Amino acid sequence: MKAEAMLVESELKLPEPPPPRGNYMAAFRHDSLLFISGQFPLINGQLAYRGKLGRDLDVADGYQAARLCAINALSQVQKILLSLDVVAGIARLEGYLQTTAGFQEHAKVLDGASDLFHQVLGERGAHTRVVFGVGSLPLDAPIEIVVTAQISRRQHPLRQWLTRTRSRIRARRRS
Repeated sequence: MKAEAMLVESELKLPEPPPPRGNYMAAFRHDSLLFISGQFPLINGQLAYRGKLGRDLDVADGYQAARLCAINALSQVQKILLSLDVVAGIARLEGYLQTTAGFQEHAKVLDGASDLFHQVLGERGAHTRVVFGVGSLPLDAPIEIVVTAQISRRQHPLRQWLTRTRSRIRARRRS
């Protein structure tokens, strides 16, 4: 099933992608890879979850926060590529969790993002991943994820048209 249809079936609506909170790009495309900068569990620009896992939040809260981060990452992908259906796969997921020293459930928390990618993208949501426990994160967020997506050679029809049009314009300028 196409990713766009899975969003509708799952009753998920991708929000407007959050803007960067510093001097960096939210996403960068290089060849067939799309690098998504750190995404937080934001709703309408505000943190939906705050604090340390193992003290302020439990694993279930962390799972939902990770899921929200993944939704925000997919909204960045959709903004750049115009469609999730041109995503060949999620190559890598990195999770940074603000945790207490004794917290041991990192993998269960990051499963919130992994499960969301599988739900929306199916097999294309499978990925490699790494998760780290850290002492603090910007905004006192409990989690931040970084995503690398692989782009299919098949492009969205509008992007194909733009590419062809730009090539024609460059050719006319040269002649």
